[in-house]
Amino acid sequence: MTQIIPSLAEIGARYDVLYCDLWGCLHDGLALYPDAVAALQAFRRGGGTVVLMTNAPRTHHAVARRLERMGLPEDAFDIIVASGDATQEAMLAGAAGRKVWHLGPEKDDDLFTEIPDWLKDRPAIERVALDQAEGIVCTGPFNEFTDQPEDYRARFLAAKTRGLPMLCANPDLLVDVGETRIHCAGALAALYAEMGGEVLSFGKPHPPIYDLARRKLAERGLNPDNDAVLAVGDGILTDIAGAQLEGIDALFVTGGLEASRFGPDPEAPQPAPLDDWLSSQGRSPRYAIGRLR
Repeated sequence: MTQIIPSLAEIGARYDVLYCDLWGCLHDGLALYPDAVAALQAFRRGGGTVVLMTNAPRTHHAVARRLERMGLPEDAFDIIVASGDATQEAMLAGAAGRKVWHLGPEKDDDLFTEIPDWLKDRPAIERVALDQAEGIVCTGPFNEFTDQPEDYRARFLAAKTRGLPMLCANPDLLVDVGETRIHCAGALAALYAEMGGEVLSFGKPHPPIYDLARRKLAERGLNPDNDAVLAVGDGILTDIAGAQLEGIDALFVTGGLEASRFGPDPEAPQPAPLDDWLSSQGRSPRYAIGRLR
């Protein structure tokens, strides 16, 4: 049975590394959660390493700039690992060909323009119109606040008929921006797969982002055993499923995407509905918390 805890400090000493989700755990898309920031700072002061692991379809450089603008202190984390980084590696390896249709907003352009030195010797990727493309790189809808997955059905049919693979840079289905819920790249990829298209995904719960995190830790001389790593997240299909697949413990933040399921107070989940819902999802995170603190 999942144990509901009052704070990260209650269990933090058991772990050397945190894989901490961003959206819904550290911020709401508009502002940081001060208690969550303080919890990460305290974990690091105790000797732990914080990996901010996000399904953002951008490089860690863009994520870092966004967090800096939001006011995240540098002492709250050690490493940022983004789904966009893992997608970028696959894209530059030619997983979707060399001519790709970029399905996504302009804010994700860094995936194509901010190439790390160790990948600059790879053949260039050219962004082209769909009818000229060898594959699709999906970072989200063109307009996140108005577009629905069904708006892309006709274009997906044309792409599937031509056998174009899709690289999904963000497996999340939905995310909350303040009080507004929007579709992510994962919702588009789900429709494409449902239509028979080939989809390759690189963020949680899929292996590439965890492989990237381990490489980044190894660069710092850290090779933690699985039982020394704790995944923190509010996504049952991403953060919690990924932790289970990786064989690491998870702390489920109930006050994020699923807050309405566990009682009237998002900071105090009720045990009975929490246990019932987790059972229905086939997931059993070791811990749960209302909000990260």
